[in-house]
Amino acid sequence: MDTDDTALTLHGYWRSGTSYRTRIALNAKGLAYAQVGHDLRRGEQRAPDYLALNPQGLVPALEADGLVLTQSGAIIEWLDERYPDPPLLPDTANDRAIVRGMALLVACDIHPLNNVRVLNRLRDDLGAHQDAVKAWISHWIGQGFGALETLVARHGGRFCFGDRLTVADCHIVPQLYSAERFGVDLAAFPRLVETVDRVRADPFVAAAHPDRQADAG
Repeated sequence: MDTDDTALTLHGYWRSGTSYRTRIALNAKGLAYAQVGHDLRRGEQRAPDYLALNPQGLVPALEADGLVLTQSGAIIEWLDERYPDPPLLPDTANDRAIVRGMALLVACDIHPLNNVRVLNRLRDDLGAHQDAVKAWISHWIGQGFGALETLVARHGGRFCFGDRLTVADCHIVPQLYSAERFGVDLAAFPRLVETVDRVRADPFVAAAHPDRQADAG
């Protein structure tokens, strides 16, 4: 465990992919942190006390150093700068760009199209049938995973990039969990699934799994 005396508090939701990726990063750094759960099903992220912390009303948020940090990608980059050992980015500029690209593929092009706000909009405001919603989910995850299948085959090793955990794993592992939860057919992505299954066995990653969080249920 890290010996820095900074108190860290993660505001999240057990099943949130963005919270999941942040937990992986915190665990990989060996950091102790408290967790405060905000049940997205009940709209707790829109409670006034939480909006005072994070005006966007989304999870996660990290309280640290008297600051409130938001957006999982920014939080993970801050963690990597503040606690550089072990690093979550590779040593060279070229490799860092590849890893960031893999992470952003999830963060920008898969996850936002399938988060609860978008799915509720499709169902409640646009009247989409559940079969149409499932097709929407499968389409966008499938497109992104097709690219990741190639990138992991090209750059992966024990982890999604090379042989140590990076921000790519922090993003990809939770997205595969979401795909499984939504019942997406993963047969076309064998290298991706094989690699993520291996990454999920890492103790730091396993401890971040949604089912192992105190607010799970």
